[in-house]
Amino acid sequence: MSITFLCLASYFKGVAFMEEAKRQGCRVLLLTQEKLRNEPWPHHALDDIFYMPELNRYPDIIRGVSYLARHHQIDRIVPLDDYDVETAARLREHLRCPGMGDTTARYFRDKLAMRMQAREKGVHVPDFVHVLNHKQVYDFIQRTPPPWVLKPRSEAGSVGIKKLHHAQEVWDTIETLGDIQSHYLMEQYVAGDVYHVDSIVYDDQVVFSQAHRYGIPPFNVWNHGGVFSTKSLDKEAPELNELLAQNDKVIKAMGLPRGVTHAEFIRGQDGHIYYLEMAARVGGANIDVLVEKATGVNLWAEWVKLELAKFHGHPYKVPKRHFGHAGLMLCLSKQAEPDLSHYQDTEVAWTLKKHHHAGIIVNCKSAGRRDQLVDRYLEQMRHDFLAVQPPAETAV
Repeated sequence: MSITFLCLASYFKGVAFMEEAKRQGCRVLLLTQEKLRNEPWPHHALDDIFYMPELNRYPDIIRGVSYLARHHQIDRIVPLDDYDVETAARLREHLRCPGMGDTTARYFRDKLAMRMQAREKGVHVPDFVHVLNHKQVYDFIQRTPPPWVLKPRSEAGSVGIKKLHHAQEVWDTIETLGDIQSHYLMEQYVAGDVYHVDSIVYDDQVVFSQAHRYGIPPFNVWNHGGVFSTKSLDKEAPELNELLAQNDKVIKAMGLPRGVTHAEFIRGQDGHIYYLEMAARVGGANIDVLVEKATGVNLWAEWVKLELAKFHGHPYKVPKRHFGHAGLMLCLSKQAEPDLSHYQDTEVAWTLKKHHHAGIIVNCKSAGRRDQLVDRYLEQMRHDFLAVQPPAETAV
């Protein structure tokens, strides 16, 4: 029995998902934005492709997909980007399609909802306050030493986040938000190493997870520029067990029954690991490729397989993994077509082919060799390619 996936993409990504779905004999429909019409979508893997001006405009998206459903039986709705998670949830609710609905989706998109849920379930989170009641904001400022970070509730990653250093700056910034203040939260700034854990979940159990540590924190890269980097965390790393345990605890707290997740944590100077946020999708910035090079597990392909297993009532088993020592480096490039041919070490496992971007993944037999290459290549990329542009307030 064939299954039809409707894939939502407000950004160009998810090619591996669509290709794997087609290999598995599924029908694959893609709904994306008009401005992405000329992206290299895998037309060979698509049964049809549809375009709308925006995917988050209501009720247009509900009406558009409902019209598609007159002629296509839609079995599963898959958000390929973080901005599509809430849209997919609302569509599932309207079409009564299986999968994560509105309430659960908020725990993976709304930074306030996910923090409140995590704290209620006993997960360590930085102190925070909803920018709603000004007395509560005042109390937060009094009890929490600066700096603080102001975060939009429904943006992705570090988009729109601002660091504030004194009380007057807080009130001036809040004033500029006007009627959209309630769409923000303010959080205690915690300094430390930032990690991400990428997982596969099936039947409420984490069946695969891979931990990594960022180089420069993503917030710093987004706001000040630099070469983004992240490295797979070694099995002997002293923080690994606690990091994976916190990841499992958060996934259970958020109530995700199956799917893929990308979670971020920080180890504060007090030694505690604090939960920052979690997304119910494959990590961006080519982290999916890093995971595959380090472990042999393709998160996009496994997402297809676990959805098919659930649809057919079959058990799902994650493939056998390996433990490589991989590192990813990525930056905006001054050159439209950066030449990476002189990055020639045998451990170079992948190079990015994208306009005005430079990216490399190394995969080594030892952590020491990996660290040596990452350090050298980071310096080379800063010299050869690095371009910096002002941070945008939104990613789409």
